[in-house]
Amino acid sequence: MNSAQMDVICKNDEKVYQVEIGKTLGEFAEQIGLHSIKDKKTGVEFLVVAALVDNTLKELSFPIISSHHIEFIGINHPDGRRCYIRSLCFVLQNAVRELYPDKILIVDHSLPSGLYCEIKESSKAEDGINPTYFIKSEEIDQLKEKMKEIVLKNLPFIKSKMALEKVTSMFRNQNQPDKAELISSVGRIYNSVYWLDGQADTFHGPLLPSSGYLHTFDLVAFNKGFYIQLPCLDDPHKIMPIKRQSKIAASLEEYSHWTNILQINGIGTLNKAIQNGHAIEIINLSEILLERKYAAIADQIFAQKGSIKIVFIAGPSSSGKTSSSLRLALELKTLGLNPKVIELDNYFVDREYTPRDENGDYDFESLHAMDLPFLNQQLNELISGKEVEIPKFDFKTGSRKFIGHKMQLGENDILIMEGIHALNPEMVSKVDQTKVFRVFASALTSLNVDENNNISTSDNRLLRRMVRDNRVRGISPEDTIMRWHSVRRGEIRNIFPFQENSDAILNSALLYELPMLKYYAEPLLLRINPSSPAYTEAVRLLKFLDYIVALQPDEIAAIPPTSIMREFIGGQTL
Repeated sequence: MNSAQMDVICKNDEKVYQVEIGKTLGEFAEQIGLHSIKDKKTGVEFLVVAALVDNTLKELSFPIISSHHIEFIGINHPDGRRCYIRSLCFVLQNAVRELYPDKILIVDHSLPSGLYCEIKESSKAEDGINPTYFIKSEEIDQLKEKMKEIVLKNLPFIKSKMALEKVTSMFRNQNQPDKAELISSVGRIYNSVYWLDGQADTFHGPLLPSSGYLHTFDLVAFNKGFYIQLPCLDDPHKIMPIKRQSKIAASLEEYSHWTNILQINGIGTLNKAIQNGHAIEIINLSEILLERKYAAIADQIFAQKGSIKIVFIAGPSSSGKTSSSLRLALELKTLGLNPKVIELDNYFVDREYTPRDENGDYDFESLHAMDLPFLNQQLNELISGKEVEIPKFDFKTGSRKFIGHKMQLGENDILIMEGIHALNPEMVSKVDQTKVFRVFASALTSLNVDENNNISTSDNRLLRRMVRDNRVRGISPEDTIMRWHSVRRGEIRNIFPFQENSDAILNSALLYELPMLKYYAEPLLLRINPSSPAYTEAVRLLKFLDYIVALQPDEIAAIPPTSIMREFIGGQTL
């Protein structure tokens, strides 16, 4: 072997190749003729957009200077998709800068078919908030055409390093104060900056090689701003169909408005507030706000006293459903109602009748894993005032048992039931719907990293689950990460399509929770070995947490014992 070459293992074909030192990943892909990745399930081809180098995500411009295990990925891979989204946001940012040089692009939050964005005025109003520029439909069309122009030019994304003072000054001059505040609060001497057609920005992860990869997108007017729609998960040439979820959007907007009032617009200003000693104040304000939400939902239910007899609570993993059920029950008690809890898990069908998934395994998340006729029968009997014997499902034997647990609903009694199908009307289709009140609980944070980098609510919940699983169930952070894809698949299938059926949205996100979660999650993630298949995700989460200032133990001690956060970190008294 030539001394200027080294052995590299390509995991896509499990072959060993000799590669010249300094050759980029993109050049190596060209060398072996690997231009696309075929999806194993669908057979659809996806362009190579990035690579995992020893389980660490790298851009195709990354130079190979030692032996590695390399796996090339397309946008059908979660990390490849994130590269696509970040790059598309940069193109959108440049288009906004060209058409609206005196305004600010805000990539606010994620929605089922893409990202919700607004354009803000650069000057603040009297309340300290940047007013929204209400973009018209014809202006959105112009913005889309400008993005298409940038895509057709196939401009390269270029990465460089800049000194702290120079980069913060540059972003303040570009009307990106949150980005400047974030960089300043982290305090790194040199910072990575990306360039596109002479314009600078920062993104918290790799980008694609050039704008020419970004042909699949759309802009659609929504609310005060617009959606940027993304490619379908299973076809890079099709755009995800739009799902207008106005209730979720309203909850996110409410949260965003509240953070603006506190003048905490992103991680940078949150970091600064914590560094300046305001952590306990933020904890107290956050807890009071959530308490008001529980009380407001209880008031909604009480206003229909005599009609509402069942409260269903559903939400994705680690949204705090258990704590929310208990907190809501307490609020209802203060109003004179008597909540009673039934676990929906007790209405599973016997094991031999459980549906199976495409792999032949038991599908316990299927709606039809539940005995719907029996559930509807018992709920109707309870609503009519009859006494029923509530079953107990034995998960070891896979069968239902009756152990003498009798229940009857009096005038002030109300059922609270929690489960993944609780928002699906098919679950209780035989029950009078005027007797049912549905609550959707989730951690819908709209706090952003900075102006054009939003925080994934899924990442927020993953960190919650990782901390709780390790503390309560002895599950390693590696196992939590490896199971997360399956968890998310079940949520997408069984929970998210029914969000808009809710009568109330309970947003369990707390402003201080990411600084709190960093204290607990960072040491767990650092334990994951580089050879682990979970290492790529661990590195991504650690890079994200690296931008956050952690709470200290004395500040965490101020979190009240009734807080939803105590479900994850311990010390809850509910």
